[in-house]
Amino acid sequence: MQPTRDEGPDEATRRRRALAGLTILAGLVIQITQFTGASPFSPHLVGYALWLGTALLWRDIPSRNRRQAGWLAAIGLGLLLTARFGFGAQIDWWAMLDGNTYVVAMLVGVSFIGLIGNLRGQSQPPTGHAVTGRRGLAGTWLGVHLLGTILNLSTVFMVGDRLERRGPLTTPQLLGLNRGLSSAALWSPFFASMGVVMTLAPAMDYATIVAHGLPLALCSGLLTLLELPRRFDMAETAGFSMSPRSLLMPVAMAGLVMVFHYVLTPELSIVSIITFLMPSVALATNLSRGPRWTLSRVRQHTVTRLPAMRGEISLFLCAGLLTQGLSTLVDAATGNDWTLFAHFGVPQATLSFLIIVASALAGLHPIIGVSVLASVLDLAAGDQTLFAFVALSAWAVGTSVGPLSGINLSLQGRYGVSGTHMMRHNLGYALVMAILVVGTLWLLDS
Repeated sequence: MQPTRDEGPDEATRRRRALAGLTILAGLVIQITQFTGASPFSPHLVGYALWLGTALLWRDIPSRNRRQAGWLAAIGLGLLLTARFGFGAQIDWWAMLDGNTYVVAMLVGVSFIGLIGNLRGQSQPPTGHAVTGRRGLAGTWLGVHLLGTILNLSTVFMVGDRLERRGPLTTPQLLGLNRGLSSAALWSPFFASMGVVMTLAPAMDYATIVAHGLPLALCSGLLTLLELPRRFDMAETAGFSMSPRSLLMPVAMAGLVMVFHYVLTPELSIVSIITFLMPSVALATNLSRGPRWTLSRVRQHTVTRLPAMRGEISLFLCAGLLTQGLSTLVDAATGNDWTLFAHFGVPQATLSFLIIVASALAGLHPIIGVSVLASVLDLAAGDQTLFAFVALSAWAVGTSVGPLSGINLSLQGRYGVSGTHMMRHNLGYALVMAILVVGTLWLLDS
């Protein structure tokens, strides 16, 4: 989230925010040590550090986001207490703060991409003529989509920061970034959504998902190229050039991720690799100017950028607590015997998709709806592909339009655009995509 716009915080506030930044950084470091398999730290310390940083920054979170995060956490804790004292469930209280910490650690690691190259605001405007109009928009959507399938959220910052060098980002540029990334959730095997869905539906048929998800993603790009030039004057709107020079850093990062995934650390997920690779590359590129310079950059990032992520971090942590509480209560209350639907077919899948997207419009991240849905279904192996497609589609459409989704919170924190602004301009897009998704559900079932 964007830092509080006060003219000058007092010394106590600066120290509190700096301490919060240090605890968030500590959470990232502890998470990275877990990847070695020989960490001296308890894995629960990741959640403790991130929650402590959130608590220190709580008063700085905008009131609307603070209310939502507070309600999510309170309901989650209430559900855990109900499961324990109302139904006798055995709860690992030490692990209650672990929900979504891997996602938060990845977001914190991705933030270090801002340390690669010059300090933001000191970059010289790019020379030459910008690629504008529909061609520029196509470059933005395609660049973010293709690279985002591997690099996830970090691609938005790479492409967005490059566009911002020509001036503040405009609404069509932001929509191109938003839709290019969110639509990758429909098919990318390396996307965060796919990692969640593979855990919830391990028997899904990935080939079927790609066969139906990839065409939908292309429809997203085509819809964007047809719609935005009609609504906005794109004549002077710069897009992302797909030239080798523009693609150098994103492609290099994608190549590094693939090397680690397939050669060096095949046991780690893409999310885990991005979590440690982005900070490592940032440190390596800055060390060429000396340890003092590097330490100064990391310190500045820790005390300014990390506290500014308080909205994103609090949302994901509190959503994780809610999901954990709800799933625990459902299991305790039903003895794992109750399911929401006796049969999970296309009508049930359509209803589930629409409810998750509607909850995203109300401000809940789709990961909440997907996780809750999985916790109240007893899916046979043959139903898991349909469930997976529902989850991925709801994630793709819900994150594009949800004012408090990860992508929109990140755009707000990085470029200052409000989530409600993005929601308003994506409502028509979401409606068309929802119609296409429902049609694809019937096609998939047949």
